[in-house]
Amino acid sequence: MRVEKTIIPGCYQLFPQIRTDARGRFVKTFQKDVFAEHGLITEFAEEYYSVSHKGVLRGLHFQTPPHEHYKLVYCLDGRVLDAIVDLRAGSPTYKQAATIELSAESGNMLYIAPGVAHGFYALSDDVVMQYKVTSMYAANNDAGIRWDSAGIDWPASVPLVSERDANFPRLAEFESPFVYADRAGSARR
Repeated sequence: MRVEKTIIPGCYQLFPQIRTDARGRFVKTFQKDVFAEHGLITEFAEEYYSVSHKGVLRGLHFQTPPHEHYKLVYCLDGRVLDAIVDLRAGSPTYKQAATIELSAESGNMLYIAPGVAHGFYALSDDVVMQYKVTSMYAANNDAGIRWDSAGIDWPASVPLVSERDANFPRLAEFESPFVYADRAGSARR
């Protein structure tokens, strides 16, 4: 598995080996020693998936302290434009966004640090996204920012979003509870 840094500190794109033959494909999505070698936390507490149709936008979601989490996402079927936004005060990329296309064909994955909002836009007719997170769902800490407030160049100006996602606060109005800590553990504001 190849691991590459994204422009957002603590977030990585992972490229697993894909085995293809006459029967189809085989993709290894987790290898403990590779994750450990790169310092990636893997004590996952929950795992789930979503099914979306073309034109659906989900996000931008996160959980606030003390229930923030690392998240590993990948596309089991279809293609998405995946987006992350750094919400950690003191981060060198505070309030910046990055996008990566994830697809079942490429098998690539995105590892997301706590304090980074996540969302995606479904590019294909049917999309299945898999999520692993390191903390349990906490309804009182489940939060988000508006999908259209972080400068992301989404494929559509009027995507299909939930009422909840449409009513999140704008990034400019969001008071972040997250503080950036570099790899050495030093917090910065």
